[in-house]
Amino acid sequence: MEWQDSRVLVYGAGKSGIGSALLLEKLGAQPVVYDANEKLDRAALLEKLGEGTRAEIQLGALSEETLGSVCLCVLSPGVPTDCADAVRIREKGIPIWGEVELAYAASKGRVLAITGTNGKTTTTTLTGEIMRYHAHRHSGEEAWPRGEADVFVVGNIGYPYTDAAPETTEHSVCVAEISSFQLETCVTFHPQVSAITNITPDHLNRHHTMAEYIRVKESITARQTPQDTCVLNFEDEELRAFGERLQGKVRVVYFSSRRELEKGMFLRGDTIVWRDETGEHTLINVHEQQLLGLHNYENIMTAALVTMAAGVSAEEIAAVLRTFRAVEHRIEFVREVGGVAYYNDSKGTNPDAAIKAVEAMQRPTVLIGGGYDKDSAYDEWIDSFGTKVKALVLIGATKEKIAACAAAHGYEPVYRADSFREAFEKCVQLAQPGDAVLLSPACASWDMFPNYEERGRIFKEMVRELPEA
Repeated sequence: MEWQDSRVLVYGAGKSGIGSALLLEKLGAQPVVYDANEKLDRAALLEKLGEGTRAEIQLGALSEETLGSVCLCVLSPGVPTDCADAVRIREKGIPIWGEVELAYAASKGRVLAITGTNGKTTTTTLTGEIMRYHAHRHSGEEAWPRGEADVFVVGNIGYPYTDAAPETTEHSVCVAEISSFQLETCVTFHPQVSAITNITPDHLNRHHTMAEYIRVKESITARQTPQDTCVLNFEDEELRAFGERLQGKVRVVYFSSRRELEKGMFLRGDTIVWRDETGEHTLINVHEQQLLGLHNYENIMTAALVTMAAGVSAEEIAAVLRTFRAVEHRIEFVREVGGVAYYNDSKGTNPDAAIKAVEAMQRPTVLIGGGYDKDSAYDEWIDSFGTKVKALVLIGATKEKIAACAAAHGYEPVYRADSFREAFEKCVQLAQPGDAVLLSPACASWDMFPNYEERGRIFKEMVRELPEA
């Protein structure tokens, strides 16, 4: 792509769009930043773009004149690829990229990319920490002249890939968390190592069918070669079958939390073990590290296999595991007050993730659930409660849908709250010494909060405000 003086439409003026526009300017292009919300503060957007920006800002309706003047559209991941404007753009013959595709085109070095319904953030963060530790230990060597400065943890995890791209060199490694929304607009994106942690129903309001959601997730391997590696969850039937279809196209490595594998990594009792062509090896005993739950052992195995494929030793991986702590908002212990332990799992934005949080609890649990409706089904989540969840307090747009599901499965007691604070106060009232209070909503946050981080932050603030018993 010849960037100099080319006009590029950046569709969406949020964080992703601003990041894309800033990168385009560094490449010499002229961004046209567009957003359908005509009430946005134009001056605030210009301030984010910086003094001396060449970018244009257009709000409201997308004009034919604008479409006639651009050679590329960079679509923000929150914008559906089948919306009316996206259809218009394609009909004009204008290529559509996403921010990940733009960043990849502008960056150098290797890419380790992680996707999946659940576990992406923990796995990506852990992978990044392992790679940084490895780079630090080998700092100054030919492969790592800048040490840990050569490792960038980017993507859906919160640090835009577009921010990192200009800083990369041929020695760099970008560890990227990639969502299904981002994969939809990848064209040439080619990770040397990819991983799919699992695939369970999510975002069906966006992808419409489970088959399409699966197709998009699996497309992370679309441009990989037999010299590349894909790490897959053997216990996910879809991914096991996908791995068989990949044979000969990509090097496939499996992990399993439920059985021993002839080749790959698995959990044997309390020990993570792997087998390869050289024999059987021990990685770590799970009691030597601090992540709770079977799902986190799967995250560990994913990160270990990804980083091994990138050249990291088992000894280096184990050293990081012994000190690594849980990611914020993912089964995060907040505080114990009056014998009640409070856990923030605001990142549990779908039923499968929320099931993992319930399974990780080791006390009778009062659970806060509900939120924005992503067309999810909640039956398996309710069934996972067993005798562990002693009460369910519901909030948000899905509270009646979930309450009906709970009733259909014979689960009680269920309480409804009109506000987040009311739900929290009900949990405090219900919890007894020896119990846990868990925020793991099984839903997105967008009906009540701008994002799951804000939901989790407010929960932690309310916990910290509780007086000592």
